[in-house]
Amino acid sequence: QVQLVESGGGLVQPGGSLRLSCAASGIMFSRYTMGWYRQVPGRQRELVAYIRIAGRTNYADSVKGRFTISRDNARNTVYLQMDSLKPEDTAVYYCNADSQIISLPDYWGQGTQVTVSS
Repeated sequence: QVQLVESGGGLVQPGGSLRLSCAASGIMFSRYTMGWYRQVPGRQRELVAYIRIAGRTNYADSVKGRFTISRDNARNTVYLQMDSLKPEDTAVYYCNADSQIISLPDYWGQGTQVTVSS
């Protein structure tokens, strides 16, 4: 029913770029705050960036100036443009949809692997 499908991950050299996409279905996409999270084995999942309904964005300090989150409501898709990638950006990146209503659940994609290595 509800699906978030990430794409665009892969292997890239330090300093390179990747663009992640998350296509959502089964939700009123335009009514959801959309976010990107990442997780490394042995670490807690961390927020990378989010974009609210009205377009306000927030970024983790570690990615400010390098990553850009955007959304296309007509395509039910949220993007994460990642530039100047560093090895420490290596993680599984997850898409999140948050209605901001406590009684309603969040939704998660299955993740896409990003590996930054020489």
